[in-house]
Amino acid sequence: MKTFVMVPTYNEKENIRQLIDCILKLKIKNLEIIVVDDNSPDETWKIVEKISKKDKRVHLLLRKKDKGRGSAGKDGFIYCIKNKADVIIEMDADFSHNPKYIPFMLNELKKYDVVLGSRRVKGSKEMGRGFLRRFITWGANLYITLMLGIHVKDCNSGFRCFKSEVIEKINPYKLSSKGPAIVQEVLFKVHLKGFKIKEIPITFTDRTKGKSKLGIKQLTAGYFMVLKLKLMHVFGEI
Repeated sequence: MKTFVMVPTYNEKENIRQLIDCILKLKIKNLEIIVVDDNSPDETWKIVEKISKKDKRVHLLLRKKDKGRGSAGKDGFIYCIKNKADVIIEMDADFSHNPKYIPFMLNELKKYDVVLGSRRVKGSKEMGRGFLRRFITWGANLYITLMLGIHVKDCNSGFRCFKSEVIEKINPYKLSSKGPAIVQEVLFKVHLKGFKIKEIPITFTDRTKGKSKLGIKQLTAGYFMVLKLKLMHVFGEI
């Protein structure tokens, strides 16, 4: 079984080397890492490029056009499929998603099609986030659940493990979200296809290095994208 860990990055030079080391130390057979970098001004990509020259398990997909979290995720999924991945794991680079959970996700994938690292199931925790941030996340999750009817408690989780056929079935070439709403778009399409989804508890730790890229503009665009997905489904476009 060939497993790809796909990590979209933008200005993550303070985290990326350590993250790659942590993932590789898991000693999972046939595991590879693809870092999808949007030509980061802090030259995150140069660090990955240097590592990839020494370790064939590490790959760099450097994007200089059509930038954004959504298109980065789309290109990352396509890369994994083209390179014959059996399993695709998607995660952030800022250590809010701890690689230690990857073996647990892979184990659950024996019984399910998609496994999410969740902040909203029994046994999960959130560290380093204030009340306002947690309230916004809760409100966004409620809105997404009501709009899209997804039976998942943490619809915003970007820490996810997929069987490759799941990504193939939803057709990554047709993903349209430009920003972080790609998380909800993929989840909604997975839900519509009837795939089995499992949430496992994680401890979500807010980043300690680097700056978050999620602001009011991105949040607002995400809400509109969720509405657009709903309307597309109503009119039979997805």
